[in-house]
Amino acid sequence: MTAPAVRAGLPRPFLRLRVAGYAFFLPFFVVFLVAVVAPLAYAIYLSFFQDRMIGGTVFSGLANYTRAISDALFGAGLLRVALFLVVQVPVMLLIALGCALAIDSGRLRWPSLFRITIFMPYAVPAVVSALMWGYIYGDQFGLVGQIGDALGVAAPNLMSRSWMLGSIGNMVTWEFVGYNMIILYAALRAIPEELYEAAEMDGAGAIRIAWSVKLPALRPALLVATIFSIIGSFQLFNEPNILQTLAPAVITTSYTPNMYAYSLAFNGQQINYSAAVAVVLGLVTVVVAYAVQILTARREKTL
Repeated sequence: MTAPAVRAGLPRPFLRLRVAGYAFFLPFFVVFLVAVVAPLAYAIYLSFFQDRMIGGTVFSGLANYTRAISDALFGAGLLRVALFLVVQVPVMLLIALGCALAIDSGRLRWPSLFRITIFMPYAVPAVVSALMWGYIYGDQFGLVGQIGDALGVAAPNLMSRSWMLGSIGNMVTWEFVGYNMIILYAALRAIPEELYEAAEMDGAGAIRIAWSVKLPALRPALLVATIFSIIGSFQLFNEPNILQTLAPAVITTSYTPNMYAYSLAFNGQQINYSAAVAVVLGLVTVVVAYAVQILTARREKTL
């Protein structure tokens, strides 16, 4: 392999570097094929079949997808996570942005302690945090109920139908503010010092610098955090799945699309239809994330 390359004019050191690059890339590529591509391809394959009492497993074409698109339970769960996304993600990113700007301002005492404290909830497993917040939300024996008893007022039932989505949003915000803060703070630290010096020479104050220098430089990081948050919102599963045992009348098996697909596969034994639901959910996630990216790119061009 090296002889033709040498005849073509490529030096041997360059060939060694190229081979070394492929060698370093190969483990990731193998893991990516086994852990991502293969399961995804298998799910798509399963979605084109149906199990029937007569005939067994037969090829059904797009029948599962047609059923998923017209499925009222799947549609309701999809609208629910879309509402969750529209409300929770902007609130979470605004809080994360404020924390990142506060740390980067240099006016906080012990900024490292502040940064670790904000990030710490992300290190708590989702199951543990859901159990903890489930206890806090309890209107009779939980922390909210105890505070209500101490004040002599009726505590709101935060796990009721009208409060549940907001309660889950509060949990997710508590978990992921620190994660997004780290992304934004890392982007702030990458801003060249020359920009700050030029702004100060022009007489800009701290607020003006934050608005005219820091926020424009944060747009790529904010886009990344937004895309990650969109994907996470459509994949919402752990928090409502744990709270379902505390409020089974509110959180049904189709409360979110992921819970619906899980219930179809492992409780209803509808593997093929569950695969179709998962594929449709993945396509919706990709379309929404791509639309946000395109809109952001167009806005950048107009600015």
